Amino acid sequence: MKTFKETLSEQKNTHMTHIEDRVLYGGVKGTRDAINALRSLRDMLGGEHDGSVSVKWDGAPAIFAGTDPNDGRFFVAKKGIFNKNPKVYKTAADIDADTSGDLADKLKIALRELPALGIKGIVQGDFLYGPGDVKKEKIKGQNYVTFHPNTIVYAIPDADRMGRDIQQSKIGVVWHTTYTGNSFETLRASYGVDVSKFKKSKAVWSQDAMLRDLTSYTLSKKETQEVNDYLSQAGKLFNQISGSTLRQLEQNRDLAQMIEQFNNKYVRRGEIVKDTRKHTDMLIKWIGLRYGKEENKRKSEKGKQAQRDKKAEKLSFFTARNRASLIKMFDLQKV
Repeated sequence: MKTFKETLSEQKNTHMTHIEDRVLYGGVKGTRDAINALRSLRDMLGGEHDGSVSVKWDGAPAIFAGTDPNDGRFFVAKKGIFNKNPKVYKTAADIDADTSGDLADKLKIALRELPALGIKGIVQGDFLYGPGDVKKEKIKGQNYVTFHPNTIVYAIPDADRMGRDIQQSKIGVVWHTTYTGNSFETLRASYGVDVSKFKKSKAVWSQDAMLRDLTSYTLSKKETQEVNDYLSQAGKLFNQISGSTLRQLEQNRDLAQMIEQFNNKYVRRGEIVKDTRKHTDMLIKWIGLRYGKEENKRKSEKGKQAQRDKKAEKLSFFTARNRASLIKMFDLQKV
C-alpha cells in the first residue's frame, strides 16, 4: 500500500487536487490510492508508524524558483515553466515583458530576494505576502500580524518569534514541492522541500508546508474507531461505483473539471450537499444551461451548432449506470 506521501507525488504539480477529488480525476487507481492514503494517515496519527503531514497553504500566486539546469542562472517562474517552451524570468525586464501590475511586483521582489536563500535545484511554493501586505490587527484583544494572500486571512501573534520574523521580512513564501531533472522538460516532482539547506535571510520568511508538531493530533482509541467507521463506509461506497464510470471521467478531464467546478459552488457558499441524487440532477441541468448560454453568445449557425454538439457530447456521459455511480461518488466525497 502506498504511503500518504507517496500518494501525493506526481510528475508536475500544476494544481494541488483535494484528496476527495481524486475520485473525479484518478480513475479506479486514484480513488483507491486516496482511500489508502487516508488509511495511512490514520495509522500515523494512531501511532502505528512514523510519518509527516503536508499542509495546503492558501497562497497566490504559485511560484517556482531555482537555477536553470541549462545555464545555472537563478530564475523565478509561474506555471509557464511547464510550457512547451518553458517561460522563466531571470531579469526584471523578462518579468515586465510578460506580466504587469501586482503579479509583476510579486515576481520582481521574489527575483530580487530569493537568491539569498541559495536554493539548489528547483522548488515550488506559494507566495504569501510582499511589501505592504502584512498588517497589524487586534483580534479578541490580542495583537496579531496578518496577511491575506488569497481567500484565507492568516493571523500570527505579533509577540511570537514567527510574528516578529514576518514583520522584519519583505517577502513570505511557503515551499511544498522539489523538482529534479536535467532540463525543464524532464522535471519530476516530489512533495516536500528541505528548507534546512536554505541560507538565512531576514528579508525572506519561508518555511516548508509540513505540520511540525503532531503530538496534539494523536488519535485516541475512540477517535480511531470513528475514523475506521468512516473508512469502512468509504470502502463500501467505492465498491458500488462502476469502474467504467471512473475510467470515463479519468479520460474526460474537461467533464471532471466541470463537475469539480459545480461542486465548488457549494463549497464556497459553505453548503453541505445532503441529497446527492438531487445534486446529480442539478449538475446535469447546470451543464445544459451553461452550454445554452454559450450557444446564445454565438452569432453564426456554425458557432451555435458547435456549442450544441459540445453539450450533447458532455450530456452523453450521463447514462443510467453513470448517473447511479456519480451519486455514489458524491456520497463518497461526503464521507
